This record gives sequence, structure tokens and C-alpha cells, in this order.
Amino acid sequence: MTDCLFCKIIAGDIPSNKVYEDDLVFAFRDINPQAPTHILVVPKEHIASAADITKNNSAVIAHIFEVIPQIAKSEGLKNGFRVITNSGPDACQSVHHIHFHILGGEQMSDKMA
Repeated sequence: MTDCLFCKIIAGDIPSNKVYEDDLVFAFRDINPQAPTHILVVPKEHIASAADITKNNSAVIAHIFEVIPQIAKSEGLKNGFRVITNSGPDACQSVHHIHFHILGGEQMSDKMA
């Protein structure tokens, strides 16, 4: 997508603080961190949201969940981390390219909302 913020970051058109990249996935530090460690993990393939995961693109989502623990380990998140994705307007999805937030580096609240 030509107007997608994350597609532009993946393409290198917008700078980011990259922490991981492979053929399918790009991960970078969030510019507005909500925890000491806040990394966004995105597929290079444009998938709008969790509502758009299908049998045709689910392998890349599975790969993301294989990569997330590697990123967490490389970031020193030894005591755990939280993974979040927002899907749609009621969940306040702000960029319509599926992405997963890795949050950690401190004790998280037990409340999810």
C-alpha cells in the first residue's frame, strides 16, 4: 500500500530504530513507548488487521510468534513480556497494518483495560 505508514517504514522511506528483520518480518522500537521496552513487530506483507488473517497469510503470523521470543530474549526481557495487537476502531487500531506490540522491562498491570 502506498499510503501505509508501516509499509513505508519497511521500505526504508521513513526512518525507524530497527531491532530485527528477516524475509517476512520487520521489528522496530515504538516512537511513543508505553513501557521501558516497546517494540512493534510487523509482517512485510500488508495485512490490515487480525480480522484479515486467512489460511493464505497465517504462516507469516505464525512466524511472527516464532520471532517474538527471540526479540524478547535479545532485549533482556527475562521476567516476561506482553504481546498485544489491536484490530479495528473499537480496539483503537491506529495503523491499519497488523502489528504486534512487545511490552516489557517492568512489572505490568494485571488489568488489560
